[in-house]
Amino acid sequence: MKKVWFYAPLLFCLPVVAHAQAAVDFGVGFGSAWDSSSGQGIEGPLSINAFGSCSPSAPVDQFCEKTPSLNGFFLGFSGDIMFKEKFGAGFEGNFQPSRENYGPLQSRVSFIDVNAIYQPYVSKRATIQLQGGIGDARTSFAFSQSSCVGTVVCTTGTQPVGNATHFQVHVGVGVQIGITDHLFIRPQFDLHYAPSFDNQWGNNAVPEATVWVGYHFGSR
Repeated sequence: MKKVWFYAPLLFCLPVVAHAQAAVDFGVGFGSAWDSSSGQGIEGPLSINAFGSCSPSAPVDQFCEKTPSLNGFFLGFSGDIMFKEKFGAGFEGNFQPSRENYGPLQSRVSFIDVNAIYQPYVSKRATIQLQGGIGDARTSFAFSQSSCVGTVVCTTGTQPVGNATHFQVHVGVGVQIGITDHLFIRPQFDLHYAPSFDNQWGNNAVPEATVWVGYHFGSR
């Protein structure tokens, strides 16, 4: 699929043509996403079939390493435009800022989506926000290797070895709470559904929880 997020900056040009009451939010998010292990295995670098697939239950394969579950810290960036009080559009990107162990490899997962937004309840200090859209779910892989000169100088290099990108459907619900007229926090629960995501992880459906901290431009 084409990278949907490439067109996301166009969302922030729309206030020019929207009416004067349009509101814009930008936020930074902190949270996590979860998925189980696929149960598959990957051969370690010392195997004659290095980085090939294997069965972790095979008792004679000492180099086979089981792939892990998905969890850990996710960092996010978001922006949205409310053309009306209850209707708008937005963009979200969530990713792991650091790589996690994936058998003998290392992985990094990201979710990027463009959404329609509906706000069924709006008040001065609290707003319920519903989101639905499409985007990409991506897992990138790398391999780290250390080398030494004697016993004194050692370096570690990380080499990308590929990635898997899947189309995803995203839905989310959050409660945006105004701290001031412009600052807000928004606890939010999301669900990403990416067909074939279970090639790398245990399920195609991935829940995510994020707390967004942001700045609101416009009237409430």
